[in-house]
Amino acid sequence: MSMASLDDYKTPRPWVLLAIFLAAVIGVGALVGTQSVPGQWYQSLNKPPFNPPNWIFGPVWFALYIMIAVAGWRIYMIDRSSTVMKIWYAQMVMNWAWSPVWFVAQLVWPAFAIILAILALIIAFIATARRLDPAAAWLFVPYLAWVSFASLLNLSIGILN
Repeated sequence: MSMASLDDYKTPRPWVLLAIFLAAVIGVGALVGTQSVPGQWYQSLNKPPFNPPNWIFGPVWFALYIMIAVAGWRIYMIDRSSTVMKIWYAQMVMNWAWSPVWFVAQLVWPAFAIILAILALIIAFIATARRLDPAAAWLFVPYLAWVSFASLLNLSIGILN
């Protein structure tokens, strides 16, 4: 398969699909976030000195979710049944699973296993998508950076507690 042609974007369908991708990724992310808020348990944990303030997570995830949604939409427009699209779906499910495991179930080490799986899926997405749609791959680079940092943070909090 190759990149979608410009003619593919002349009808409302691709733009409706983009809106669906954005609404689903941001909407489910917001729902998970509002149901998995950092509470007293999280506040009581020992954290490393590089732990960012809580307020930073919402804006960062909002921006990342936009990029994740656009990347998924771009791949979907090219080949919705491709391996890279399956990787996109898998990373999304794992992404949404992390917060409830960490904040609700308070399971630091299973959350660490999940975040390592997310990291592996992000890398697999970038490696696979770059041949199909380099822009979609590049949209995942900030996500890779943030989840790499979050993995270190998750590990550090696990070790400190």
